[in-house]
Amino acid sequence: MTVRLTWVQPEDLVGHELRQAAQDGREAGEIERRWYAAGGAPAPGRAGASQPPAPRRLRAVAEQLLDELARLESPLAADEPTALSAIRAACPRWPSPRTRPVSLGPERLHAAWLGRAAGCLLGKPVEKLPLEGIRALARATGNWPLTTWFTARGVPAELAAAHPWNRRSAPTSLAENIDGMPEDDDLNYPLLTVLLLQRYGRGFSTCDLARLWLDELPAGRVFTAERVAYRNLLDGVEPPDTARHRNPFREWIGAQIRADVHGWTHPGDPGAAAEQAHRDAVLTHTANGVYGAMFTAAVLAEAAGGETDVHGCLAVGLRVVPPRSRYAEAVRLGIGAARAEEDFDTVVDRLHAVYGSTHHWVHVLPNAALLAAALTRGDGDFGRSIGYAVSGGWDTDSNGATAGSLAGLLAGRPAGLPDRWTAPLKNRLATSVPGFGSIGFDTLAELTYQEVHRP
Repeated sequence: MTVRLTWVQPEDLVGHELRQAAQDGREAGEIERRWYAAGGAPAPGRAGASQPPAPRRLRAVAEQLLDELARLESPLAADEPTALSAIRAACPRWPSPRTRPVSLGPERLHAAWLGRAAGCLLGKPVEKLPLEGIRALARATGNWPLTTWFTARGVPAELAAAHPWNRRSAPTSLAENIDGMPEDDDLNYPLLTVLLLQRYGRGFSTCDLARLWLDELPAGRVFTAERVAYRNLLDGVEPPDTARHRNPFREWIGAQIRADVHGWTHPGDPGAAAEQAHRDAVLTHTANGVYGAMFTAAVLAEAAGGETDVHGCLAVGLRVVPPRSRYAEAVRLGIGAARAEEDFDTVVDRLHAVYGSTHHWVHVLPNAALLAAALTRGDGDFGRSIGYAVSGGWDTDSNGATAGSLAGLLAGRPAGLPDRWTAPLKNRLATSVPGFGSIGFDTLAELTYQEVHRP
């Protein structure tokens, strides 16, 4: 018997790094030929580890090729910097703080927490499923377009067998099973950010975040880029090299799902929110992966500052992203498609045609395009925003969570969110983050509010 730990086996990382190299325009053809000649395989399609384990000889080849791939220069590097100074230099319209007073009370933060949880919960049972499976399961129960939770009741047995619900999530996230908000990394990370600010303040460093993770976050609770960075920390690699060393997931979605609290705690100051999110993101990500965190933080800071128009928030978010980057292109594509197509399924089909065959379902770019499209078409409406975000597939719970966070902020208060989305949460969040077990969202709002006003 062997333990196949996901997202860290060198023989699995090579395929992911080869795919990232192709996306970056790095010439890796000769390395790819050597990999397959040695008996290597492509990266696992949707899972985190292949079966069975690789022979010791092949693992040694994988480690050597990963280091060779890291030395290849990307022709896109000049347009996609990671250093904050270079990012700011590339953004000519970097936002300044609001000059008028900004008022953000606990009620709006309460709505943001509830929105994030509800959007995440909607997406949990269909995470990892292909788009056609999500559509078929929802249509089988008369829930398309999505207007309520997924359910297994009424789904034909053959369809359920063809597209099984997410194994870990179905027991807690289908309509008939929901009893409070179950644990999820999309909620654990915001909790950790609150803890980070409580412990180190707004001036925290990337190394402070690394210490917090090692103290409070079990290694088994992190995935993709976060798991590689965690392993790098244990191997003595220092930030920000933790994001680069044998980490083919450095432009995936992980940093983007950690950004909400950075935005919520900088109402009306999207530039400062983006800078704070950058210090968090570079522990695990580079370039487009970092931009995902900065964009999200800036969008939410704009909303927290009193902006009531989702379109204005998205526009401000683009001002902290290098305009020639692929992330900015993805956001613009999502917004443009949502405005051009009448039917949202057609919008999603357009995005899948662009990214579906080239990018992993957890990569930040397809998810950024989908999130921007869902928020644009949702136009601030909570149910439509999370429904569109989840209905597009890819990283369903993460996109639903971010869409719900923004739509919750724009709603302004918990009563502004439909009861069918908030009542099943029962004001209770399950988590393994120390000190937060079974905490209420109202209490989380108060704790977050304290960080807004901490000197």
